[in-house]
Amino acid sequence: MRLFMRFLVTAVAAAAWLVPGITITGNGYVAVGVMAVVLGLVNALIRPVLKLLSCGLIVLTLGLFTFVVNGAAFWIAGQLAAGVGFQVTGLWPAIWGSIVVSIASFLLSVFVPDRNEGRG
Repeated sequence: MRLFMRFLVTAVAAAAWLVPGITITGNGYVAVGVMAVVLGLVNALIRPVLKLLSCGLIVLTLGLFTFVVNGAAFWIAGQLAAGVGFQVTGLWPAIWGSIVVSIASFLLSVFVPDRNEGRG
C-alpha cells in the first residue's frame, strides 16, 4: 500500500507539472499528498459508480468513453482537494491529467519493483 501511495503522489505531481490547467498553490507537498489520497478514494468509491452509469457509452465507443470517466473522477478529486491548493480548471485538463497519472503510474510500477513481490 505504501508503494502504491508513492506511485500516486509522484503521478499526481507529474500531472500538475505537465498539464496546463492543473495548478498547485501554497505548500506543494501537502497539496499533492492530499490530492493523491483523495484521488485514491475517488477511484475506489466514485469511479466504479460512474463506470456503471456510463456502461452503455463505454461499450458504444469501444472503451474510449473511459477517458471521460477517468477525467471526471480526476476533476471530482481536484474539486475536493481544492481547499489545500490543488486546482483542476476544467474537464479537458482533468482528462489529460488522468492520462498523465495513468502513464506515470504504469511506468513507475514497471521500473520500481515491489518489495513484497516474490513472497508467497
